[in-house]
Amino acid sequence: MTGRPTVGVLALQGDVREHLQALTGSGADAVPVRRTSELDSVDGLVIPGGESTTISKLAVAFDLLEPLRERIAAGMPAYGSCAGMILLADKVLDGVEGQRTLGGLDVTVRRNAFGRQVDSFEESIPVAGVPGGPFHAVFIRAPWVESVGSGVEVLGVVTDGEAAGRIVAVRQGALLATSFHPELGGDARLHALFVDMVRERDR
Repeated sequence: MTGRPTVGVLALQGDVREHLQALTGSGADAVPVRRTSELDSVDGLVIPGGESTTISKLAVAFDLLEPLRERIAAGMPAYGSCAGMILLADKVLDGVEGQRTLGGLDVTVRRNAFGRQVDSFEESIPVAGVPGGPFHAVFIRAPWVESVGSGVEVLGVVTDGEAAGRIVAVRQGALLATSFHPELGGDARLHALFVDMVRERDR
């Protein structure tokens, strides 16, 4: 694909508008996704930050959970930020009872690893594959990746403080995930990377 791919943003809860704007500015036709028919029409999907258990419950209520799992398992590119990272993970630590994920990303993620809302912070994070210097990363009740499978590439880690070395950005094939919220930092380079991933998948 050399034109503008259609990239959806799962619009059940979270920073939907900000992701739509960043994707549009990165060369995609960005659309909200709330129904199976809308999911069927997209080339890739962003799963935004928000509250992972709420998003999963709403996905069940909207009859989207299984279609989402099927599209991801079939190779649809997906990018999850913060709660989206939790939803893409195969395993979640410190989740609530009965918490369900979409899976596909061979990682173990610790929910709320950086603490509560009052512990939110911002930090410069170098991200492999994203030129232009460190990324201004916004962390809000963020998870981190405890462990990765052999097919997962670590793109970014925290470099300072008590959490130094913790994994906060990963990629596995057509799946991308970050602990932080790029849509809130005014830097669309990760969205541009994801749009390129969608184009590559459709070639």
